[in-house]
Amino acid sequence: MSVADPPRRFGTFLSPAPAVRPSRTAELSGAQIIVLFAVLAIIACIPLITTPVPPLEDYANHLARMSVIANLAHDANLARFYELHWEIVPNLVMDLTVPHLARLVGVYSAGQVFLVSTFVLIMSGSMALHRALHGRWSMLPLIAFPLLYNRVFLIGVANYQFGIGLALWSLAAWVALREKAWPWRLAAAALAVTALFFCHLFALGVYGLGLLAFELWRLSGLRRGAWRGGILDFLAAGIPFLIIVPLMLKSPILKHAAGFEWESTGKIDGIAFTIEVYSDIVAFVLTGIVAVAALWVARHSLLRLHPVGLFVLGVGIVIYLALPRVLFDTYMADQRLPIALAFMTIACLHLDVRHRLVRRGFIGLVLILLLVRVIEVGLAWAPLSAATLEFRDSVKRIERGARVLVAYADQTGGQEVGDLGLVHAACLAIIERQALVTTAFTVEGKQIMHVRLPYRDQVDTEDGSPPSIDELIVTALRPDPDSTAYWRDWPQRFDYVYVLFTEDDADNPAPDLMTQVFDGGRFQLYRVGKARTAKATDTKATDTKAIDTKATGGTSGR
Repeated sequence: MSVADPPRRFGTFLSPAPAVRPSRTAELSGAQIIVLFAVLAIIACIPLITTPVPPLEDYANHLARMSVIANLAHDANLARFYELHWEIVPNLVMDLTVPHLARLVGVYSAGQVFLVSTFVLIMSGSMALHRALHGRWSMLPLIAFPLLYNRVFLIGVANYQFGIGLALWSLAAWVALREKAWPWRLAAAALAVTALFFCHLFALGVYGLGLLAFELWRLSGLRRGAWRGGILDFLAAGIPFLIIVPLMLKSPILKHAAGFEWESTGKIDGIAFTIEVYSDIVAFVLTGIVAVAALWVARHSLLRLHPVGLFVLGVGIVIYLALPRVLFDTYMADQRLPIALAFMTIACLHLDVRHRLVRRGFIGLVLILLLVRVIEVGLAWAPLSAATLEFRDSVKRIERGARVLVAYADQTGGQEVGDLGLVHAACLAIIERQALVTTAFTVEGKQIMHVRLPYRDQVDTEDGSPPSIDELIVTALRPDPDSTAYWRDWPQRFDYVYVLFTEDDADNPAPDLMTQVFDGGRFQLYRVGKARTAKATDTKATDTKAIDTKATGGTSGR
C-alpha cells in the first residue's frame, strides 16, 4: 500500500469524484511550479530584504547574540561583559549558523538571510509533504504563502519558525520512506529528531505530532488480522525519539522544567494568530476571500483532503487544548502550534487544476492574497523601520563598552503589535557599541551566551519585564540594602538608561540623576549623572567641552 493510494475504506481523498467534468488541459509541469514558487517567494521576501532590522519583538535580541558569538574572540569590550557556554540547548540553530555568515556579510545581512531561508524552508517543506502524500507536485500548497507573515512570526521566535520548515521536510521524508526498508526510515527519523532538537524543542513536538497523526491514519486502515503487526510497526515509529532522553538529561533546559502554566484564555487568540498580522480588517477580508474560493472549488468537487489531514487536525486540536501557555519557562507554548498545523493541513489538501479556468483563477488568487499581505506588512514596517533607524542613531551616542539599563515609562508598553520592534531594540547597543544591556537574553539553560560574573547581577537573567522609570527613581532616592534587584544602585552601576514607550516630548523624569542625550518618538536615552565628562563617540564632536555642552542641552535632534 503506497501513501498516494491509502486504505480502500477511505477512498483516495475525502471528496467524491464528480460525475461529469468540464474539458481540461494538462496541469502545470514541475518546472512551471518551481518558477511560480520562486516568483512568489521573491514577492513574499520583499519586506525582509528591504528592512535591515525587521520590527520583530525578539529579533534584535537574537541578532545581538549572533554578533557576540561572531566577534567575542577579538573584541575586548564584548569579552569584558560576555562569555559563551556551549551546551546541549534545544534552541541553537541561529547560534550555529548566523555568526559564521555574519563574519562574511555582517550581522544584519546574515539575519536577513536566515529569515529568508526560513520562509523558503517552510514553503518548500509544505510542497514536499504534499508531494509525498499525494504522489505528485501541485500548486495548492502555494496558497500558504500569505501565512508566512503571522503574529507568531512577529514575536520573533526565529528558531521555532525555522524548525517548522525542517519539521515539514522531515515529515515528507518519513512519508516517502514509509514503504522502504525500516532501517532507512528510522535512520532518517533519528537524524530529523536530532536536528529538530537543536533547532527548537517545540519544533520537535510539531514533527512528533505530524508523525503520530500519519501513523494513526495507517493503523486505522488495517484489517483486523493485521493489527498485531500494525501496532508493533506503530510503536516502532517512536524509537527515533528515544534519542531525546540522553539529550534532555545532558541539557540544562531541565532546570526550567518547573516553569509550567496552563491557561484556558487565549486559545482562540492562538488560532487567530495564524492570519492576524497588523490589520484585523485585512485578516478578515483575506479569510473571507479564501473561504468563498474554497466553497466554490469544494462544490465543484475540485478540492480534496487526504485522510491524514483529518488526523492532523484531530491530534492537533487535542494537543493544542492540552498544551500549557508556559512550558520550560517559555511563553506562548500553545499559541505557536496553530500556525504549524495550518501548514501541515494545507499540505494535505489537493486541488484539481487541470481545467484552465481553475488554474488561472488559483494563480490569480494566490497573487492577490500575497500582494495584499506584503503591502500590509510593507505599509506597517515603513514607519516602524524609520523608528528602528532612529533608535540606531541614538545608539551612536553611547560610549563603547558602556553599561545600559532599560526601563519602561509605561508598563503596558510592548503589548500593541506596533510596539513589538521596540521591546528589545536596546540590544542594538550590543551590536553597535559592544555594550552591556540589561535585557539581553542570557538565561542559563536557554541561551549559550551569559554575562561574566562581575556583571551578572546587573542584568535580567530571568526574562522578566524591565523596571518602570518610577521604580528606578524610588530605588535611587530610598535605597533598600536588602534588595537583590539587578537595577539596585543603578546611578553608580550604569552609564546610560533607555526609557521605552514614552510620550512625545516627555520631560526628564529625574533631572538630578540623568541627562537626556536623545529624544526619540517612543523612547528616550539618558546619560546617568547630571554632568559627566564623556569620551568622543561616533558623532563628529571631538572636543570634550562641546560634548558636555551638547549632553546638557536637554534634547538631541531626531
